[in-house]
Amino acid sequence: MNETPIARLADYQPPAWRVRHVDIAFDLDLDASEVDCTLSLEPDPDQPLAELVLDGEDLELLAIQLDGVPLDADGYGHANGRLVIPAARAACRLRTRVRIHPSRNTRLEGLYASRGLLLTQCEAEGFRRITFFTDRPDVMPTWHITLRAERARFPVLLGNGNPLDTETLADGRHQAVWENPHPTPCYLFALVAGTLDSVSRDIVTGDGRPVRLAVWATPDDVPRCGFALDALERALRWDEQRFGRYYDLSQFNILAAQDFTMGAMENKGLNIFNARFILADQDTATDADYLGIESVIGHEYFHNWSGNRVTLRDWFQLSLKEGLTVFRDQEFRTRCGHPSIARSTISTP
Repeated sequence: MNETPIARLADYQPPAWRVRHVDIAFDLDLDASEVDCTLSLEPDPDQPLAELVLDGEDLELLAIQLDGVPLDADGYGHANGRLVIPAARAACRLRTRVRIHPSRNTRLEGLYASRGLLLTQCEAEGFRRITFFTDRPDVMPTWHITLRAERARFPVLLGNGNPLDTETLADGRHQAVWENPHPTPCYLFALVAGTLDSVSRDIVTGDGRPVRLAVWATPDDVPRCGFALDALERALRWDEQRFGRYYDLSQFNILAAQDFTMGAMENKGLNIFNARFILADQDTATDADYLGIESVIGHEYFHNWSGNRVTLRDWFQLSLKEGLTVFRDQEFRTRCGHPSIARSTISTP
């Protein structure tokens, strides 16, 4: 059995290769999904030239091309969770197509199935279970994301960033295209697909950007999402007023998931929450429930700057982004007070 190598801070080296842009397309299904990914790569001129090595776990490799030329078995190495491309020596485009199995993914890392939904969890090293990539936080490309699926089973397709386009395809399928224009590490990648509904609100940020805020859940749970939506706007307005930080995309989406290994995750523009930190109603929720919802929503929203746009170099720095964001969410709750069940007045700059 291959043992996982021990990671030591003293061994840290900057990545030898930069990933400038990712163009990734999913053909989604609960049992077997295929992922077509093109990486725009270049060697770091400040580092010694090294082989291109990408991380990948539990991926069935279907095809591989370097600058449009298919590679045969002698053109790459694939073993022990690594894909090695010896021929990559300069700026290039590497395209791979892999098959993964969400319904078998009981680790709930990467892309997995949950009660008819497809969703992701990539922090800390889950993206390597979706496609081949340099799975570390100091590799920060921009992203173009295409999601395709059967419309009847997956009528809602959510991704990171700004929505660009939707299209009806043949055979009852459809697709949605998303773009994240901000350099973002792969641990913040997210997608959600399934039968969902939402509560939403259109606002204008303090610097004049129109933004749609939305909280998504299964249709039966949507009536209990109103307080979470209010808390999201309160956090956004507070960050504008207190720190001068304005939201930087056209949408901010939150999903309430029943099967999620963390309290919540700050994926860029598409936060995924354990449902207990979203759902509340006056008949059953306590003041402590409302306080917990507002605190976690504020925390994940504040990560948009302290953690996402300004991120960590390596996982030994985790306390930096988390510690600063905890400070910000605690100050938010202390300064703003807690509105409990009644919606508070939201001031705008």
